[in-house]
Amino acid sequence: MEYISDSYYILAFLIAASFCAGFIDSIAGGGGFILVPALMLAGLSPTMAVATNKLPAVFGTATAAYNFIRSKTVIWPIALIGLVCAFLGGMAGSHINLGVTQDTLNKIILFILPIAAIVTFIPKKNLKHNVKDFSRKELYIAAPFITFVLGIYDGFFGPGMGTFLIIAFYSILGMNMVQASAVAKIVNFASGAGALVMFLKAGQVIIYIGIPLLIANVLGSYIGSKMAIKNGQAFVKKILIIVFIVMFVSLIIKIVKA
Repeated sequence: MEYISDSYYILAFLIAASFCAGFIDSIAGGGGFILVPALMLAGLSPTMAVATNKLPAVFGTATAAYNFIRSKTVIWPIALIGLVCAFLGGMAGSHINLGVTQDTLNKIILFILPIAAIVTFIPKKNLKHNVKDFSRKELYIAAPFITFVLGIYDGFFGPGMGTFLIIAFYSILGMNMVQASAVAKIVNFASGAGALVMFLKAGQVIIYIGIPLLIANVLGSYIGSKMAIKNGQAFVKKILIIVFIVMFVSLIIKIVKA
């Protein structure tokens, strides 16, 4: 088997990585760029790494989505359409992942990771517009297309999904950044849940690893969301970039030596 051995040191490493991922994700986004490579470095196959990451990712996203719902910033006509389409997209993406050989998936992940990271790290404008009325074309064509296609990406891989959704909602549907972020969390939860269902059914989620990672991720998200230090987001994003580069280079070395 390719997955993790019963090493407490490896488990401690993954719990620390999950805590950092939750902490960073709650402030600057991009936590998946830490946890997926960490799982692969620890010995999980690419499919098991993506699948096991879904467990903490889905619950972390659900927490953030709940906060947005409480703040009443969710645009529900788009969010409800996105819930259905992203859930189906997540299931489709995970099905594709399960059908790809692990060697091929290694190469795909090494190709996708830096591209997704670059998009995520690009500064986003915090423009504010009034809430707009959506046309039928936006509501029944653009929104389902965006959420289904990006749902496939989330099911297949995942990191950077929230950023891709925000950019799409902002640039194509004309939402402001707060609205786009709120709807993105709802949609991201749905796509992650769809993928998680498929991965669980296929036996690719390592539950005894996923549960402690979930707890560590939620704790990291809670502490991160409570931090109110000046320029905290900019500082954390710099740390994320450094950690990602170290993880990515280590992953390349590991795969090349394999």
